[in-house]
Order: sequence, then C-alpha cells, then structure tokens
Amino acid sequence: MKQNLYRKIPKVDALLEDSRIIQAIDMQGKNLVMSAITHQLEDIRKVIQGLKEDSDFDFDIDTIIEGILAWLEAKKQVKLRQVINGTGIVVHTNLGRSSLADSVRKQVMAVALNYSTLEFDLSNGKRGSRYAHVEDLICELTGAEAAMVVNNNAAAVMLVLSTMASGKEVIVSRGQLVEIGGSFRIPEVMKLSGAKLVEVGATNKTHLRDYESHITEETALLLKVHTSNFKVMGFTQEVEATELCQLAGQYDLPVYDDLGSGMLVDLSRFGLKKEPTVQESIKDGVDIVSFSGDKMLGGPQAGIIVGKKAYIEQMKKNQLTRALRVDKMTLAALEGTLMLYRNEVQALKQIPTLNMLTMTYEAIAERAALFMGRLGIMDNLTLELVDDYSQVGGGSMPLEKMRTRVLTLAHDRLSSQDLINYFREFDTPIIGRVNDERLILDFRTLSDTDLDQVYQAIQGLSQL
Repeated sequence: MKQNLYRKIPKVDALLEDSRIIQAIDMQGKNLVMSAITHQLEDIRKVIQGLKEDSDFDFDIDTIIEGILAWLEAKKQVKLRQVINGTGIVVHTNLGRSSLADSVRKQVMAVALNYSTLEFDLSNGKRGSRYAHVEDLICELTGAEAAMVVNNNAAAVMLVLSTMASGKEVIVSRGQLVEIGGSFRIPEVMKLSGAKLVEVGATNKTHLRDYESHITEETALLLKVHTSNFKVMGFTQEVEATELCQLAGQYDLPVYDDLGSGMLVDLSRFGLKKEPTVQESIKDGVDIVSFSGDKMLGGPQAGIIVGKKAYIEQMKKNQLTRALRVDKMTLAALEGTLMLYRNEVQALKQIPTLNMLTMTYEAIAERAALFMGRLGIMDNLTLELVDDYSQVGGGSMPLEKMRTRVLTLAHDRLSSQDLINYFREFDTPIIGRVNDERLILDFRTLSDTDLDQVYQAIQGLSQL
C-alpha cells in the first residue's frame, strides 16, 4: 500500500505545468512556489511513512495543489500584525506597549512615505541635526538645558555610563540594582559600559552616609535608579534626589537619575500612586535624567536623555551614539506625542496610554453596558459583565490596580482554550485572558473601533 501511495506522488514538473501553480508563480515568484511544493511533498511522504497497513489515506493532485496554495497564502501573512488588546494591561510589552495618538500616526505616515527633513535645516538649506526636531521641545516640557534621544532607555543608560564613567566608579544603592525585561540588569549594563559598580547600603535601607563613605578619587557619578517594576515594603529608606544632589555638589560630582518609565504628567490626582516626574527630577537638581518613550509617556520606543548641556554634548560626541541613534519614524512619532503635552488636557484625552490610565470606572461601565445591550442574547454563549481590575503594565506601578468592567464569555461546547484560540485567529487577532474557565475582555483597553470587531467576533462565535 505504501509503495502505491509513493508512486502516486506527482513529479515537480507536472505540478509546475498546472495553471494554478503557474498563476501562483506569476504572483509570488518561482523560488517561493518551489519551496511550497517541496514542503507539501515532504509532508505527504512523512504521512505515508508513518502509516499502518490498515490506514485509510489517499490524495490526488488537486489535494496537493490546494495544500501548496494554502502554504503560500499563509506566507503572505505578515508576522508583525495589529492586534486588539482586551487584557486590561495598558502598557503591554508583548503587544507593543503604547499605541500612538491619531494625529501622531498621520505624522509618522507622512514621514515614512516621503523624503523628510531628518538631517536638513530648512532655515539655511544646510545639513542639520536629527536631535533638533525634538530637543527644544523636550527641554521646554522638562525644564532641562539639553536633550537627546536614543533607541531605548537601556541604550540611554549605556550611553550615559559610557560617556560619564568609563573606567571609573559609579555609586548606586543595593536596593536599586533592578532587572528589567529579558534579564537585563543594571550591574551587567554598567559592566558593559566600562563603568565600575560600587554598591552601598542594604536592600531595604540606604542612607546618605552610605554614599559619602564610598566617594573616592575614582568616583565619577552617583546613580539613582527608580524601582518602578518592584517595591520593597516595610522597614525601608532611600535617599531623596535633593539630598543626593547636595552631597554630589560638595564633591563636584554629577548625579544621574534613571527614571525608567518616566512621566511628564502627575497622575496621582486620578487615583494612581504618586510617581516622580521628569520635571521634578530636573527641579531637584539632578544633572542627567533618562526615561523611556513608549511607557508612561505614551510614545514610540525611545530612550530620552535630558540634563545639563555640557554632559549632553559629551554624549552626542560618544561613538556609541551612532549605533544607538533613532530613525525618522521614531522621531516623527516622538515629536508628535511631545507636542500634545503642551496642553495637558489635550494630552490626557488624545494620547491613548494616558487616556486609558485616567479613564474612570463610571465611563468604562457605561461603555460596557452599551456594548452588552448591543450584543443582546447570543446562542451558545453565556455573557456577563463583572467588576475586575486593570494593570498599568510595562514594569510600571506593579502594585497598582485600577477598577474596571470586563466581559466574561463561556461557550456551551468550547473550552476556554478554544475561545482563546478563536479570538487569536480572528482577522484582527483579539487578545484576552482566562479566569475560571471564562474568557475575559477588559473594556479599559478596548477602543470604540476595537469593540466593532469584538462584536463581529462574538457574533461568529455564537454560530459555532
């Protein structure tokens, strides 16, 4: 039986003569189609090899060509795709962190599809600096003397330490030796930069005298790292930025504050935990501050460095800067996002991350109720609105929980994993979470446009 099946496998030349394959070659190129043919024929051989004598397996040339065309169709699907975030995690690292404001998207599109003023000064017709597009704006918003941008905050830390402390010592509290995503740790980043780590204090308590007692002729920098992705509770103490700056001033040393997530707006008035803003750090006298662009700022991935002009100018001349620089689309997205911050009310309304973080429970509950009314009664589905909690995400405010309203779904015949798979395989994948064998979709992170697609997905689900 197996030998008969092997003999049924058509020759490659025969497949290449089929009109459907010829059309596929015209559309997608011969190399990719040949890969599809090879892949399909190998799969058939593997199936035949694993057959038992009494197995029922058959195929014809049409079956094979359908498999080839399906493989080619799958290859046309891009890997980096838009998804709908129903998890309730606002700054979701796995889903791309912050989404951009509509006005910013238009600006990025214009720059991406055309030539731009990336390094061209329209005022004099000469070569310009790519930092000029955002530096003045960042300084205006933060109160810093100068600013620059690299591709993420880990790169910013690397550049600052390489410029300011290569071959010298950097003093940092043991309680601030954080690890961020992907097992990147402050001590390892510091080592790679050429700086020498000097740990002071204890995990839970560090005093000003701990810093002062370790200052030597080899000390280049005092480093303060904001522990945004974890909290030490109970018997704790850390040195405030103002105190650290006063101490550093006595020894003519700069202070560097790695704020991590970074914020330009104090969100504590909206019920969130008070977090230090970039402006506050600069006002406290810190010489250099760095923070992320795609977390609490709500912009693109970037590492933003602000501070004293003399130090920033040194960093711009560091050879690492060339390797860490950002492209035109990042700068366009960052400039557009930052411009919204000139009007705080506008920023809170138009920047999706800020809007979701400050959305009230009442507003979320109203949207949820309207959506539930639109759904009505669905066959095969049990739908319920319940209270739950959203998270900030992105390694920011790890203990913060925001009251929200969620939709829970259960299907008469499908398991919770089946539901996860169904929504994930929708035209625009919908990502939710599971609790107590029910799929959960959080209205905090679902836009009105998202809800239209969620509605279509649920309608289709009810027919299964």
